[in-house]
Amino acid sequence: MKQESNKILDGIPAAPGIAIANAFLFKKEIEAVNEEHITDVPEAIDNLKEAIDKSKKELSKVFSLAVDKLGEKRAAIFEAQIMVLDDPILLDNITKRIEIEKRTPEYIVYDEISKYQAIMAASKEAYMKERSQDIEDIKNRIIRNLRKKKWRSKITSEVIVVADSLTPADTVLFSKMNVKGYVTNFGGLTSHAAIVARSLDIPAVVGLHDATEKINHKDLIIIDGFHGEVIINPSDKKLKIYKKKINKLHQIDEELAKLKDEPAETLDGINISILANLDVLEELPLIIQNGAKGVGLLRTEQIFQGLNAFPSEEEQSKIYTEFAEILYPNILTIRSFDIGGDKVLPFDVKEPNPMLGWRGIRFMLDNLELFKTQIRSIFRASSHKNVKFMLPMISSLSEVHKTKKIISECKVELRKEGYEFDDNMEVGIMIEVPSAALMIRDFAKEVDFFSIGTNDLIQYLLAVDRGNEIVTNQYQEFHPAIIRTLNFIIVEAKKSGTCVSLCGEMAADFKAIPLLVGLGLDSLSVSGSAIPYTKKIIRNLYYSEAKALVQECLLCETERGIHDLVDKFYSDNFKEDSDEFLAH
Repeated sequence: MKQESNKILDGIPAAPGIAIANAFLFKKEIEAVNEEHITDVPEAIDNLKEAIDKSKKELSKVFSLAVDKLGEKRAAIFEAQIMVLDDPILLDNITKRIEIEKRTPEYIVYDEISKYQAIMAASKEAYMKERSQDIEDIKNRIIRNLRKKKWRSKITSEVIVVADSLTPADTVLFSKMNVKGYVTNFGGLTSHAAIVARSLDIPAVVGLHDATEKINHKDLIIIDGFHGEVIINPSDKKLKIYKKKINKLHQIDEELAKLKDEPAETLDGINISILANLDVLEELPLIIQNGAKGVGLLRTEQIFQGLNAFPSEEEQSKIYTEFAEILYPNILTIRSFDIGGDKVLPFDVKEPNPMLGWRGIRFMLDNLELFKTQIRSIFRASSHKNVKFMLPMISSLSEVHKTKKIISECKVELRKEGYEFDDNMEVGIMIEVPSAALMIRDFAKEVDFFSIGTNDLIQYLLAVDRGNEIVTNQYQEFHPAIIRTLNFIIVEAKKSGTCVSLCGEMAADFKAIPLLVGLGLDSLSVSGSAIPYTKKIIRNLYYSEAKALVQECLLCETERGIHDLVDKFYSDNFKEDSDEFLAH
């Protein structure tokens, strides 16, 4: 029997799930590129064109596979890469440099594309840093094809891939080989590898920094995508525990499927509306299958992320209408473009601190034509009266007043043009900024509903950049200030009769659900996959007991104290099921 010698590595839980398999250390062959001179320039240029054509064909195959596995919206990653290979400015620069410098096309490709990478890698924004990895994939692909080498994988059985980093193409191609999970040194929640892994329902832990140094090829490892843990060469005892967890997860999935048409109602009769957060059309079947009562957050900026320009009114109206019709009679809550900050703007803007800069409603009010186009398209999609409109990053009443004035102007225009729309469509705001939380009574006089965005609210209240690994442990959703602020928002909103939902990541933290229910929220908006389990927890607790838990937590002075109270709540109220709930 193996002794207790478990080595545990901690990273970022990028895709949920648990897997046990041998490690496959994936190391891409790095081609040495030298500054060699050439004599036959025409031949070098022909070789370059051939390599680029071959790279395009390869990516087209990957794109087709990705469409099949991920749907067209997610697969747009690869369309974007193909577009880089069609960029006339880039190709012209490479060709001219070969002609002038008379050096190998491999060297010119490496040097020219590396310039673009350096710009992206130097960005302060996580999204841009992640995209530099996509460019790396294109660069390596062209160089490999210039040397007429093929991508070969030695994977023949079920493994967990351990790598420095993974490109989107790697992740999709590995999915054909029954890979059980992904572990990477670098990458974050916004990396394409993480996005693809979540779409394929494959556990992933990223950002471990030293995984490839501490994990050996063929080591038996456990990957826990719920907690961001990787266990190397687990003991027999640890293996038994995790195999039991995997079996339990399978049983839970079967049980949860039966809850689709059941209400999310506490044992003492309080009903919580479970809504879904939505990024792409392909997620709708899962949302409907899992019994969501509608969409509490449609991230419009995600839908159109693959485009080079903002979509027209017709394009937006068409897709919003499609969403609304599929969901009818359930509600579709459409948030206006939330760009800037950690979401890249569609044009180059340099800001010293983008998270406190030109983002959300500020950007939209400064781009009135864009804002009006979106508002008009949303109203045009509202004829079935199941659409709501939501504004992000609101910090002052003047922003709401300006928006309502623009909405009135759009309504007048649409009436003149003969469009049918919901004249009484509800307009709400996201509570993400401390000033909005403190002025909740004033905002309640102006808007129809609130949705608490805990991701930003927590980072602004605690002054912690949620994308900064150095201070990750300071980002605490159970911090006493967070619980007290949520309580203040909900209590004050209820006094005015305004509905309050919560759509941040905290809603998807199963451990937080008793607290959120006890705080008195009307609804929770979570990812499609989290809906059944959220519903199960709510159906297994008493609102009165959850409310009593909140009252105890409001007296706590430390995050640890709140964690301990929640753990005790689960142990006391769920007994034999407490481990199952907390394991998630």
